[in-house]
Amino acid sequence: MSERVKQIILSLPKWARTYLFPLLLTIRVGGLLVAAGAIWGFAEIADEVLEQESRAIDQAILLMLKQLQTPLLDQIMRGWTFLGEPSFLVVICVLTGGWLLIRRSPSEAITLTIAAVGALGLNLLLKTLFARARPQLWEQAVDVNFYSFPSGHAMVSLVIYGLIGYLLSKQFPQWWGAIASVTVILILGIGFTRLYLGVHWPTDIIAGYAAGIVWLVACIFSLEIWQNRRAVRRWEQGSRGAEG
Repeated sequence: MSERVKQIILSLPKWARTYLFPLLLTIRVGGLLVAAGAIWGFAEIADEVLEQESRAIDQAILLMLKQLQTPLLDQIMRGWTFLGEPSFLVVICVLTGGWLLIRRSPSEAITLTIAAVGALGLNLLLKTLFARARPQLWEQAVDVNFYSFPSGHAMVSLVIYGLIGYLLSKQFPQWWGAIASVTVILILGIGFTRLYLGVHWPTDIIAGYAAGIVWLVACIFSLEIWQNRRAVRRWEQGSRGAEG
C-alpha cells in the first residue's frame, strides 16, 4: 500500500474507513452482475413453474435422458449423486471447517458454516413455498422425499463446493485453474445425476443453481468485507502505535 493511499484512507471519516471503504474494496462488478442475472433467472423459471409452462420440455428432456441408462451408468450416477447428499456435505463441511481452524482462519470457517446452514434453510423454505411434485415418469433408483423445486442437491452443493473451491483458490492461487475446473465439473455432475435418475425436473436443477449462486455471492462478499475490515483495523492500530 503506497503512502498516498494510506493518507487518503486516514483522511476518511471513521465510519467510511470502517464500513464504506471495505465495502467498495470488495464489491466487484462481475460478481454483482452474476448475482443479478441469477436472481432474474430464478424469477423467470419460478414463474414458468407456477404457470406449468415448462412441463412439456421438462418431461421431454427426462425421457430423452432415460434412453442413456445402463446398469453401469446407473451405479456411477448413484455414486456421484451421493456427493450432493446432505449427510455427505455435512461431513465435508466439518472436515473443511476443522482444517480452516487449524490454519487459524476462523472467519472462513464461520462463513462456511453460515453458507451451508443458510443454503439448507433457504432451500427448504423455497421447496415449501412452491410445493412442486417430483417427476414420476419411471421407477426411481434412489429414495427421495419432500418437494422438488428447487433442487437441494444442485443448490446446496453449488454453495458448499463453490465456497470451498473459492477458499482453496485463494490459498493456492497457482492451482486456481485446476481447482475451478474440478469444482465446476463436480457441481454440474451432481445436477446431471438428478436428471439422469429422474428425481428432478430440469427447471428444478437450473433454479437450484440460480438460487445457489445468489447465496454463494452473498457469502463471499460478506467474507471479503469481514476480512478487509479487520485488515484495515489492524493497519490503523499499527499506524497509531508507530506514531505513539
